[in-house]
Amino acid sequence: MVIQTQGLLFDMDGVLISSVGSARRCWRAWCRLYSVPDADNFELPHGVRASDVIAMLRPDVDQAEALRAIEDIELDDVAGIQVLPGVRELLSSLPPERWAIVTSATRRLLEGRLREAGLPEPPHIVTAEEVVRGKPDPEPYRRGAQLLGYAAGDCIVVEDAPSGVAAGVAAGCRVIAVLGSATPEQLSAANWIVPSLAGMTVAMTDQGLQIER
Repeated sequence: MVIQTQGLLFDMDGVLISSVGSARRCWRAWCRLYSVPDADNFELPHGVRASDVIAMLRPDVDQAEALRAIEDIELDDVAGIQVLPGVRELLSSLPPERWAIVTSATRRLLEGRLREAGLPEPPHIVTAEEVVRGKPDPEPYRRGAQLLGYAAGDCIVVEDAPSGVAAGVAAGCRVIAVLGSATPEQLSAANWIVPSLAGMTVAMTDQGLQIER
């Protein structure tokens, strides 16, 4: 796989770090706190903003207070958070101005998870509260491309969730899907599907970034 591009737009959870166990525990605890039926079996829709999940589950409660509650729970539970294979090597090879994180997490949660994982915080970040509409809407990835200074069609999105793949495609980006949280069938709208970022390299050329795997 050899791809030419100008910028890379990474999702965070499931692409750069794994926090599936923590997220499941935390959301079930939140559901118990807010009396959501069958709380102990709640399965979080991956890649969706917490504010959108809360609005779906408990539209009747104070939304800001409920969002703060899940943030507090998640920031207190970091057990099992780990950097995914190939991520440190890939990010260390990228010029800072050529990549961004585009996440459904809030900035407070993003900062806490990156700090816990020991990953760098790039200059360009798009978080949940910085867009009107979250994934699968194309707004987050269009904003990410704008921050890098490129057209969406000149950027590659790296995602693991069907909602994120849909957002990248709708934004006009090409998409690399990483397996882990979804099946190949669920990620079939992506241009490429890879088992992980291990073995993926990026080099600067006269044309921009060259990705190989």
